Amino acid sequence: MHVHEEVLAAANRIAGGRPDCRFAPDEIVRALPHLNVSSVRTHVVSRCCVNAPKHHLHKWGYFRRVERGVYELMPAYRNHSSGAKRKRRPVAVRQGNAPALRDTIHVMVSRDGAAYVAECAELAVVTQGASLDELVANVREALALHLEGEEYAQFGLREHPRLQLIYDLPRAI
Repeated sequence: MHVHEEVLAAANRIAGGRPDCRFAPDEIVRALPHLNVSSVRTHVVSRCCVNAPKHHLHKWGYFRRVERGVYELMPAYRNHSSGAKRKRRPVAVRQGNAPALRDTIHVMVSRDGAAYVAECAELAVVTQGASLDELVANVREALALHLEGEEYAQFGLREHPRLQLIYDLPRAI
């Protein structure tokens, strides 16, 4: 099961029985302890939220933010207790004129003391290394683990994407 599907299922378990179908992101995080906290929060407040800023190439319209820290299940994705669960295939929504699938993962690299730190722009992946060579190996391994068993298209990526490392140097005085 993909992260967005687990987040939707948890939201239905938590808020589906409430009259207003509302929930807080923390409730979803607590319901999914086996998943990365940042990934779950990103899915609730951004990737699966119809009125979130457009930070992703695609997103699923599962939730709507109604106020700070409060989200509502959209009617089309609510499980109704009156009968069998409706199986609805999530639809990825393209943002603007962006290509359907990207072939590059952008990795921002910075120096933090004795270590190099890398953070992926498109995915919730952060790692570090003592040298740039070690960092690149760690980034490849972290991405492989993050994407293992997942469909790349779910993340807006083509199979075997390129890595583009962007090294952030401090400004000279």
